[in-house]
Amino acid sequence: MTGAAPAITSSHAGTSSAARLKTHRDGPVLVLTLSNPGVRNALSPAVYRAAAKAMRDAAGFRTVRAIVLCGEGDHFSGGGDLRRLARQRRLPAAEQHEHLAALHDWIHAIEAAPQPVIAAVEGAAAGGGFSLALACDLIVAAEDAKFATSFVTMGLTPDGGATDSLARALPPQAALELLLDGTPCTAQRLHGWGVVNKVVPPGEACAAALEWAQRLARGPFEVQARIKQLVHAARGRSRREQLDAEREFFVASLYGDESAERIKAFLSPRRERVAGEAPVL
Repeated sequence: MTGAAPAITSSHAGTSSAARLKTHRDGPVLVLTLSNPGVRNALSPAVYRAAAKAMRDAAGFRTVRAIVLCGEGDHFSGGGDLRRLARQRRLPAAEQHEHLAALHDWIHAIEAAPQPVIAAVEGAAAGGGFSLALACDLIVAAEDAKFATSFVTMGLTPDGGATDSLARALPPQAALELLLDGTPCTAQRLHGWGVVNKVVPPGEACAAALEWAQRLARGPFEVQARIKQLVHAARGRSRREQLDAEREFFVASLYGDESAERIKAFLSPRRERVAGEAPVL
């Protein structure tokens, strides 16, 4: 879908005292802010549903070119609200199934979004908060940020795709260390493992993520969407299937308007080239 983006300014989920989602636009970038700072931006089913809807609403509009996910205040998100989970134990298990289905719908929406999605992590990204950061395409983290699966310390198994994300990104030993031990891991260590893309000074994660998002927003929309699709689908395909998919997407991109404009601009005699820069891929 093309045309004007939906009116995305300041939507909320839940009551004023509960977890909620704040949204606003910074030019072509949609910023989603987890807002529950009194309890480290603990998440709730209402936030899951609001966030999945916000991302799907934005996905069809070319005027939204990148998405940043951050937390209000000093933390990204401490994950699920343990008080809610304690109350949930007295309610039917089917209800918790529905809550997790909503969370996982959000995770799917992040992967399905054609736009690059960047997590900006300050402070804690724990439990479902860590799962959520891992689900994003890119992660910018403050130097003093701490990441922890923490489910195991509560006698729980992970949700939000943490096992899938870590198993894809890391050797089994490293993934199992994070999942079985539950001890917080530093941004620097995850950066060394390639899980965190950029480490920045404390307090600058959101600004750095927004700056990166603005740069990515100037890129070719359809091509970026195809790149995301190729990368996310790669592990479910054989090498031959992945090569076939790359072939089809390359041809579609080559004959599209984005490629025509960019190749023409690059080959323009009026363009100043860097010394030694060749007109080849």
